Amino acid sequence: MKRKAKSKKKSRIRLLHQYYSYTGFYRFVWKSVKKAVVPIVLFIGALLALDYFVLDIEGMLVTVTETYSPLGIISVFFISESLLGLVPPELFIAWSGKSASPILNLSLLAAASYTGGIVSYFIGKGITKIPSVHQQLEINMAQHIANTRKWGGFLIIVGALLPIPFAITSVAAGIIRFPFVSYLMFGLLRFVRFYLYALVIYEMV
Repeated sequence: MKRKAKSKKKSRIRLLHQYYSYTGFYRFVWKSVKKAVVPIVLFIGALLALDYFVLDIEGMLVTVTETYSPLGIISVFFISESLLGLVPPELFIAWSGKSASPILNLSLLAAASYTGGIVSYFIGKGITKIPSVHQQLEINMAQHIANTRKWGGFLIIVGALLPIPFAITSVAAGIIRFPFVSYLMFGLLRFVRFYLYALVIYEMV
C-alpha cells in the first residue's frame, strides 16, 4: 500500500513537472529572475555611488528616521504596495535598518506589503464588475492574467518572493477570482522576501 501511495505521489509530481515544463513556467521564472537581477544590481550600484560621491546614505536615512514617524513612512509604503508597487521596497527596508526598532519596523513593512497585496486582490476582483475597466485591463495585463490562469499559486509564490510588483500579481489573482484562502497562504512568503533582503541591505547601509 505504501509503495502504491509513493508511486502515485511520484506520478503526480512528474505530471506537474511536465505541465510546468510544457507551459513555459520554468522559462518564465528564469526570465523573471534575470530581469530582477538587473534592477537589484543597479539599485545597489546607485546606493554605493551616491554614498561614496554625493551624499551620506546612512546619514540621510537617520535624518528621515528622525524627521518622520514610522507610522507615516509605513503608511506611504502601504499605499504604494496597494497601487501596483510604485516605490521599490528596498528603500523602505534600508530605512527600517536605521530606525529605532529595525526588526519591528521591517516586520511592519512586510505586513504592509502583504496587506497591500490583499487590497490589490480585491481591486482586481472589484474591477470584474466594471465591464469597460475590466476589458481594458484584460488587454493591458493579458499575458499576466493568462499566466495566472495557467500557473495559479506558483505564480503568486514567484510574485511574493521575486523583486517584481506583487500588486500586479495580486490584481491578476483577483481578476481570475483565484481562491482567496490559497492566495493568503501563498502570499505569506512576502515576509520571507523582506527578511532575506534585509540581511543584504542592512549590511550595505
